Amino acid sequence: MKIADVRSRAFAMPLTSPSFPPGPYRFVNREYLIITYRTDPDALRAVVPEPLTFTEPLVKYEFIRMPDSTGFGDYTESGQVIPVQFEGKPGGYVHSMYLNDEGPIAGGREIWGFPKKLGEPSLRTDKDTLLGTLDYGSVRVAVGTMGFKFQSLGVAGVKTALQEPNYLLKIIPHVDCMPRICELVRYRLEDITVKGAWTGPAGLELFDHALAPVAELPVREVISATHILADITLGLGEVVHDYLKE
Repeated sequence: MKIADVRSRAFAMPLTSPSFPPGPYRFVNREYLIITYRTDPDALRAVVPEPLTFTEPLVKYEFIRMPDSTGFGDYTESGQVIPVQFEGKPGGYVHSMYLNDEGPIAGGREIWGFPKKLGEPSLRTDKDTLLGTLDYGSVRVAVGTMGFKFQSLGVAGVKTALQEPNYLLKIIPHVDCMPRICELVRYRLEDITVKGAWTGPAGLELFDHALAPVAELPVREVISATHILADITLGLGEVVHDYLKE
């Protein structure tokens, strides 16, 4: 293969059979269970990277079903998003994500810098309860529950919340294991259609695990829970801070 051919074909690894197709990526009937909880402020200070800041010690634990996603098919993810501010404006810092599909793990890490690892999350209805779980290997590390569709929420407010920017710490090592890329990336969800949103009583349990340390942001108090069904497009990112240029 000629050098020019490599340049023209190179998109993602492997060169001749990339792990994921080019975006944009559209998600239909994307289903969320988001449980907001209060945690230890010192634990947040240890993981939120400057120049992001937080005002309240809150975490959003998410279970997300994606039954119809462009290029990635059907998969589920689970993880933690921390409400933060950047330049005085609110957003969310994606702290951890666990997925059960290799394509979106590779694509999320390589394009945006999503902190994705292989896990076994699920989101389903268990009689009168919306139930989210996360297993790492054979070990259960998270369980979230919410009363199923106890109370409807206004879709306009939910759409506004989904439109807030999100932040990622994209890290890619060099061949000598030193950082080649270390950037704060901002992205947004686009073309959002909220089909339904509900709230209800909720509970969340996180369990210690050496390699899936979701419990290092411990649950002190469950604040609220939201169940959302929406169509969205995952927008591409922009670099807002380059740590290697400091």
